[in-house]
Amino acid sequence: MLNQSDYLSLDATDMAKMIKKGDVIQTELVDASIHRKEKVNPALNAVIYDRSERAKEQQYPRGSFSGVPILLKNISQTITGEPMTAGAKLMKDNIAKQDSYLVQRLREQGFVFTGYTNTPEFGLKNITEPQLYGPTRNPWNVNHSPGGSSGGSAVAVASGIVPVAGASDGGGSIRIPASFTGVFGLKPTRGRMPVGPGAGRQWQGAAIDFVLSRTVRDSAALLDSLQVLQPEAAFHWPLYEGIYTEDMYKPFSKPLRIAFSNRSPVGTEVSEDAKEALQKVLTYLEKEGHEIEEVDNGVDGVALMEQYYLMNSGEMSALRVSIEESLGRSLTPDDIEIETWVLSEAGQAVSAATFTHSLAAWDTATAKMAELHETYDLYLTPATAYTAPKIGELTHTEDECRQLINAIDQRKHDPLPVLYDMFLPSLKYSPFSQLANLTGQPAASMPVHIAQNGLPIGVQAMASKGNEDLILQLAHQLEEAGIWESSVYFDD
Repeated sequence: MLNQSDYLSLDATDMAKMIKKGDVIQTELVDASIHRKEKVNPALNAVIYDRSERAKEQQYPRGSFSGVPILLKNISQTITGEPMTAGAKLMKDNIAKQDSYLVQRLREQGFVFTGYTNTPEFGLKNITEPQLYGPTRNPWNVNHSPGGSSGGSAVAVASGIVPVAGASDGGGSIRIPASFTGVFGLKPTRGRMPVGPGAGRQWQGAAIDFVLSRTVRDSAALLDSLQVLQPEAAFHWPLYEGIYTEDMYKPFSKPLRIAFSNRSPVGTEVSEDAKEALQKVLTYLEKEGHEIEEVDNGVDGVALMEQYYLMNSGEMSALRVSIEESLGRSLTPDDIEIETWVLSEAGQAVSAATFTHSLAAWDTATAKMAELHETYDLYLTPATAYTAPKIGELTHTEDECRQLINAIDQRKHDPLPVLYDMFLPSLKYSPFSQLANLTGQPAASMPVHIAQNGLPIGVQAMASKGNEDLILQLAHQLEEAGIWESSVYFDD
C-alpha cells in the first residue's frame, strides 16, 4: 500500500514507471491523491470540483502516464458531461458538451482526471479569488494568494495533491502562480498545444493550455506527449524533432549569450527579492561560462499593455454578447465581477479598425524580440516583481467597484485609461509575463529563490519561438545546481 510520504516524494514520471512495473495500481495513486486532498484542501481551496471516486471506476487508455492522477483547470479544459464554470457565477450550472482537444490528448496518455481547480472569473486576474468559489490560499502562507489565473492548479501541485495539474496562460497565468508557489511553470510556443474544438485560437493567440509541475522532467514529458500539428488551429509550429525528455539532460553545445533585465517594462518598482533571485541565476550562469549582458529589449511596455487590455475588452465584450443571447436578457453589474463588466463595457466602444491596429502592435513587439534573439539565446527577467500578495489585497472593494462602473460609463469613447488604472495594482506584481503571450514565445518561471518573508519567487526565462528545449536545459541545470527551491508540503 502506497503511504503518503511515498506519494509526496513522487513526480508524474515516477508514478508512471511504478505503474508499468506493477509496483502500484491506479486506484492506489488515486486514493493517495484523495487522502492528500482531504487533508489540505479545506484550508487551501485549490480543488472546487471532485470526481475522484468516479475516476477510480473508469478505464483509461494505456499511455505514457496511465493511472497518474491529474487535476484540470476549471476553464477551457472541458470533460464531456462535467461542470465547466470558468469561475463565473453566471456559469455555475454549465455542463460541458464535449472534451477539449487538450483533455483528449491527456486522456490518450492515460491520465486520471480527479477534478477541477479554482480559477478567477474567466481567467482575468493574477489572483484566484472568484466570488463563486472563494479564494484559493498559498500553501507557503495561507494569508497570501497563490496568484492566478491557474492558482488552484499551482496550489494542487505545490501542496502535493497531484504531481502535475492542467493550467493555461494568457498573460502569465502559468508563470505567475508558479513564481508565487515555488513550482515549475512553462508556457509553450504559440501553436504548440491543442486548442478547441470550436475555436482555432484563444485570446487571439495570447492564451495557451499546458500544465504546472514540480519537476522539469514532467513538463518536458508533457511537452513531448501533447505537442501537436492541428490543421484547424489558427497558429501552428513545427513539431520538435528531438525528444525533450532526453535533450533536457544534454549540456549546452556552446556557451550561451544571455540577455537580462530586472527593470519593470511598465516603469513600476521591482522588489529587492526579485532582483536577488535573478542575480542568483546570473551568477551561476557566469560561473558556468555563459556570456551575460543587461539589455533593453526595445519594446514599449506601457503601450503593449494597453493593447493587451484592449484585446481583453474585445474578448469579454464578445463573450458577454454570447451569454446574453443564451440567457435572453441583458447582463447587469450584479451578474459578473467588476473586471469582466468594465472590460466588456469598454469592448463595446472598440472599433474594428482600433482592434486591428492593436494586433499590429503585437507584431511590432514580436519583431523586436526576434531581433533580440538573433544575438541572444535567452532573455531572463524576474518572473514576478514581488512575492505573493495577501488574500483580498487585489480584490476591489464595493466603493472601488462603483467608481469603476461610473468611470467606464463616462469614458467609453476612450476606455484605455480606465482599464489601465483598474489593473495597475495587479500589474505592479506581475509586469514581466505578458510580453511572451503577445509575441508567442516560450517562457517559464523557475523556482530558484525564497524571499526574506519566507515566500518563493521565480525567475523567468524566454527563448525564441520553438526553442523550449533551451529553457528546459537551463531549468534542469538549475534544478540540479542546488539553487532550486521546490514546492512546500502543507501539513497543517
